[in-house]
Parts: sequence; structure tokens; C-alpha cells
Amino acid sequence: MPSPGLPEQVGFVEALRRAHEIAGLAVVDPPAHAALLRVLYALTIRVTGLDQVGGSVDAWTDRREEVWDAGRLPTDGVQEYATRFAHRFFAFDPGGGRPWMQDQRLEKQCDPAKAAGVNKLIVTRPAGNNHSWFMHSKDADPDLPSVSEAVLNLLVWHYWGPSGRCSTREVEGEKTASATAGPLRRALSYHPEGETLFETLLAGLLPPRGDDQLDEDFCPWELEELPDPAMPPKEPVGPCSRLTGRSQHALLLVPDDSSADDKGCPTLVRDAYITWAYRKGRMARDDDFLIWQVSQQGNRYPRPADSRRALWRDLDALLLKEPVSSAQARRPEVFRWAVELSEDLRVRALGFEQDGQAKDKQFVDGSTPPVLGFVEERMPRVTNPVARLRQLGEQYGRRLERALKRAWGSYVGDPSSDASAWTVPAAARYWPAAEDEFWEVFRSLSRDPHELDVGFDPRTFRMAFLRLAEGAYDEVTRSVVGSQRGAEAVFTARVGLRRPPRKSKK
Repeated sequence: MPSPGLPEQVGFVEALRRAHEIAGLAVVDPPAHAALLRVLYALTIRVTGLDQVGGSVDAWTDRREEVWDAGRLPTDGVQEYATRFAHRFFAFDPGGGRPWMQDQRLEKQCDPAKAAGVNKLIVTRPAGNNHSWFMHSKDADPDLPSVSEAVLNLLVWHYWGPSGRCSTREVEGEKTASATAGPLRRALSYHPEGETLFETLLAGLLPPRGDDQLDEDFCPWELEELPDPAMPPKEPVGPCSRLTGRSQHALLLVPDDSSADDKGCPTLVRDAYITWAYRKGRMARDDDFLIWQVSQQGNRYPRPADSRRALWRDLDALLLKEPVSSAQARRPEVFRWAVELSEDLRVRALGFEQDGQAKDKQFVDGSTPPVLGFVEERMPRVTNPVARLRQLGEQYGRRLERALKRAWGSYVGDPSSDASAWTVPAAARYWPAAEDEFWEVFRSLSRDPHELDVGFDPRTFRMAFLRLAEGAYDEVTRSVVGSQRGAEAVFTARVGLRRPPRKSKK
């Protein structure tokens, strides 16, 4: 989102130099947005010198506050870095070069006749034998994407790419065609967001960890040599490699030379190689922008992206220091440090609803009003009512679904029958209304740190969610209550909205 006087598209140098004039990234696809933010976080670390203060958290915090107080990223730092690595930021670099975030070796290690193609590269397009729902595109004659669109989708592959079958890659005489899933596969990524891109980038930074090896912490484009694909991947050793160096995929864009502009630079991409980056092994899954929770088997995993789940239902997990649910959800580590810069930061959630292997379902994008001033460390009296409010909203959402399933089963005479004819439209009514109720109550809670009573009355808000559930229930069942069988089924099951089901006796 440019300010007046800025073009709609800018490169990395201009984005960093004028970050204080830019409201935010106008990237349509949420996973590309989250991936690009991670790249920009790493670049921000470099141009601000936050990688030069050593392992001291105090020194790191002081330097970040200096940059924040200056109101803009240092132009000399931007220029120095741009000059030093200018040769590594070309989308195309033929002749054995190093195109950005790509592997030029694929040109020889993969079969050009069996390249993935641009329809496979662009994650919103159908490819192969998949159905064309929103556009007609043939693999034999695809619409060629612009370089900028191709690069954004390249990033999506690096972070959210699937596992399983991919293009065959031959390394040291051995051919392999199986990739490991990307580091953010299925995940929902949470980011602090300020009034400008400058604020957003500084708020998204974390200090080095105690065991980091900062002199070996490189972004992929900074490495002297490309990684050996026959060897297991090396674990990240610092902030920059954690942000940008976790990919399990290798890609190479093929330019359409006939689309060259007046400077001889191709403007379109005609093909793409997409394959595995490492033949064996994978990096430990770790990310500071995810909500981590624990399964019933005791395994740690990131909260998955779910297009049906609104962001307010994650708010207590983002504000509370310690988990309160059975999933033991822990807030993203980035928020611990973001709140030290400003209490007026919003939360942006960006992700991709997917299965664990190759099926992509839907993008997820959500945002909150400014909420980070209410983290538990700052507003302990507010965060627990927020958690209780979320629990009440979800409790009556579950009761609504359960009561409708019972009513439907009784009405059709089959308790196992699919009740989606009622549960889906009821959910479409209840959850948006519950979200409005949540934010109305949230805004009404007292922010005065000296007040013991923040204005949270559980009984009042319990009744509010109950009324919403009853309204949705009555609306979707209205068509059958005119018959005796329908009325009996509906009114008998409706009681379940006010009280939980009885546990069966053993």
C-alpha cells in the first residue's frame, strides 16, 4: 500500500529506504505475504546493524530502540547492503550465476522436457489433471506470469511447499523425485503490524538466542556456495537463517526472452523447475511466528490454518504468557519482543489451509485492532477475562452444532445422518455474530491497571452468546417446526443449548 508519490511496485532497496512512508505490503496471497515479511525481517536485521551488536539482549534492544526513535531505516545501511549483494538479487542470472532464492544447477540436474511448468509454480492455478474452477489454463499453452508474480509464488513454495512426488533431480549419478514439506506447511503465521511498514518490520524482529553462532548466520543468497543436495540440511544458527534458510525445495525460473523490455530484461516467466533441495533429512520445525501447541500424544505442533476459524478465537493464546487450554497453546515468541516497542500494534494472521502432503484448500488472512498492549505482562486483569470470553463463545458454538445434529437425526430418523443442511448455515450465522459480540465486550473492558473490576460479568456474556446460538438454531430449523415430527425433534434438542449433554453412565 503505497503513499502518494510511490509507485505501486518497488524493489527491496526502495521498500527498505522508504519503509516509513509505506503503510504495508499489498500482497494478495497471504502465504506470499508472510514469506515476504520473513525476507524483509532478515534484510532489516542486516541494514540496521542488529547483527553486529553481539549476543547481548540489552545491546540488541538498545539498538532497535535507536532505530525506532530515528523513525526510519538507516539509508547508509540500506545502500551498503544493496551494493554488497546486488549481484545476488537478480531473478535471472544465466551462465552459472546465482539467481535470487534459486538453484541454477537444476538446469543440468533436471530434465528440461519434464520441468514443472508455470501452472504448477503459481499456487492459485490448476495444473496437471486438476479441475479448472476459476480460470481456464492449459499446461501446453499457459498464460505466462510476470516476474514479480513468479517470484512471490517461488517464496510460497519455499515456505509452504508440499511433500511427495516432484521433478526428478539427478545428483552424483543418483536420481530422486521426492520432496519434504516446507517449514510452514499447514501453519498459520502471526505477525505484529504497525501503522507503517517500518514499524511492522522492527516489531517483527527477535534478538539472537544464547546458543546462536552469528558469524555463521547467513541468508541463502549470502552463502558463498550453494548447499550440497546430497547431504542433510544444516540447522539454522541465527535469526537470519531461521527466517530465510529453512526451505526443503529447490526452484529455478526460466525467463521468456521474447518478453524483454527496452533494457533487455525479461518481464515474463515461461517455465519453472521445482524439485527437492535435500535428498535426506530435514530441519527441525521451529518458528517464532507460530502458535505452538501439544497433541494428546505429547507432540509439539503449530496451530494449523483453518479458514473457518476467525482470528478472535486465537486472541487469548496471543496475549497470555502461559497456556490455559488443554492444547497448551503458547503464543508466538515474536510478541514477547514486539510489545516492548509499542502497545498500539495489531496482529495479522497469514496462512494456507492445507493437508500435510499436497492438497491446498484455501488462503487464510485475518487482522485485529490494536491489542498487543493487553498482553498478560501489561494487563493481567484483562487477559484472563479475554480467555473466558473466548471460551464462552466457543462453548455455545459447540452446543449449537451438537443440538442441531441431534435435532436433524431425530427429524430424519437416522442419528448418524449428515446434518450439514442445518449446521453449515447455523455456523454462518452464529460465528460472525459471536465475533462482533467478542470485540464489543473487549472494547468495553477497563484498561485502568489500578481497577480490580475490569467490567467482565460472566453471566451477562454467557446469556449474550446463548441468545446468538438460540437465534441461529431457530432460524435454520424454522421450516420444519410446522409438522408434529419436526416440532418435537427441534424443541427436544433445543434444550441442549442451555445445558451440556449428560454423561452416559457406565
